[in-house]
Amino acid sequence: MGKHLNKALVALFVLLAVPALAMQVAQMTWDDLKPVVEFEDPFEALDPSQLGDLGMVVRIRQMKADGREVSESTLQEAAEAEAALVKAGIDIDGLLAQRARITELRRKRATSLVEELDGQTIRMPGFVLPIEYAGRKVTEFLLVPWVGACIHTPPPPANQIVHVVVDESRALETRGMFEPVWVTGDIFTELTVRNLYLKDGSGDINIGYSLQASLVEPYEKKDN
Repeated sequence: MGKHLNKALVALFVLLAVPALAMQVAQMTWDDLKPVVEFEDPFEALDPSQLGDLGMVVRIRQMKADGREVSESTLQEAAEAEAALVKAGIDIDGLLAQRARITELRRKRATSLVEELDGQTIRMPGFVLPIEYAGRKVTEFLLVPWVGACIHTPPPPANQIVHVVVDESRALETRGMFEPVWVTGDIFTELTVRNLYLKDGSGDINIGYSLQASLVEPYEKKDN
């Protein structure tokens, strides 16, 4: 009798434990949404002044190649910029030869998604950029990693934007834009484009993830 009772208790414990285990949620950071795309970017070694000089050289070279008229003062400015780069030991032609390849690698790094996350239940923090309301409750929003993203600053890369939809009964009443929150729910990987109003007018935003939220909570530092 005792053995049977013990077995029944063990079976009951397993049945109760399985749902609890299944409900475990992985806590994510924004870095977790970025796959590792490693490459050497020679442009990152340039300081802002050198990048400006390189931009000047490229712009004037393109104008001359297009047969456009360039003033003597502008030609002199470009020559000075080129001389400064050469003096710093920067291989201008070598950098320009890599420009297309580096641009493509940067694009891949910005748009690549962590496919292993597809369908997982996660919890992560971020700032709310409201899209749809039900009364005072936000039922659809973009979760972004910093305040002002998309509105006051250029949009983050696609893999740093999450499109969140939450049922009205679980929606959070917002007191303003860009509130920090914790969002829990099922995340899905899919590149989409959404037209939103930006600081310079409307524009297309590339979004890498969507999330069906089961819970949206105010952000508290003690959870971080």
